[in-house]
Amino acid sequence: MTAPTGRRRVVEWVDGVARAHEDRLIAEEPLEIRVAAPGARDRRLGVTMRTPGHDFALAAGLVLSEGVVAGRDEIAGIAYCTDARLAEEQRFNVVTVALAAGPARDWQERSLRATSACGVCGTDSLDEVADLVARLPVRPASRWDPSALAVLPDLLRRHQQHFDRTGGAHAAGLFRPDGSVVVVREDVGRHNAVDKVVGHALLEGGLLGGDAALNLALCTSGRIGFEVVQKAAVAGFTAVVGVGAPTTLAARLCDQAGLTLAGFARDGRVVVYADGDPSTT
Repeated sequence: MTAPTGRRRVVEWVDGVARAHEDRLIAEEPLEIRVAAPGARDRRLGVTMRTPGHDFALAAGLVLSEGVVAGRDEIAGIAYCTDARLAEEQRFNVVTVALAAGPARDWQERSLRATSACGVCGTDSLDEVADLVARLPVRPASRWDPSALAVLPDLLRRHQQHFDRTGGAHAAGLFRPDGSVVVVREDVGRHNAVDKVVGHALLEGGLLGGDAALNLALCTSGRIGFEVVQKAAVAGFTAVVGVGAPTTLAARLCDQAGLTLAGFARDGRVVVYADGDPSTT
């Protein structure tokens, strides 16, 4: 498997003076995700460009976010492809998620192909996401203290080792209200980092559903788009916070799903766009 970072000789120019040295780059490789259901042929969910590492969590997070599964017990196993027709170096770039039964709902191949950029990953309407969120256990309104949200990006930053080395990695983290970290993942794609966090929570068990999920905030290193909130809502998290701005559609989904939404969280400042109580909208 490719390492998450790589070395490259570069020439750096400062004030007209050249200096040759070795630099680190964040790794980017394609990952094809397939879904196998009993009695059916494998189907391709899609291809994403990602940073190698935590690939099974990425696949698990994506099938949950896309509504292919509704819980951990619906995944029988996850493995790299052993198709002999694949070149050796490609076998770690294809992952198959085996389902215990048929998919939770019908789904189409992911519309975001071969890219680590932004996009609603196969789900393009509030109504579709609302259908996924409606399948979650009913939970009470959960409001977060803005001061607790304001510090999360700084806490996330302390765990961004790949960013420290390359300057080219996004990060996502899952935190409790006391600031303790559950998991942090980095990737060349912001959505991939979120999927890896969601997938970790799903595969490790005990973090999604039930009382444990009532007090978890997703923190992301970039702006907060609709698709990031979508993943948080389907996973059952109660707050989303980022160092950048949210979009109008992200705020609407937070209103609808009862999530707290905060942006521009840095240097002691935070802007709360949704307070986690649908009754106030």
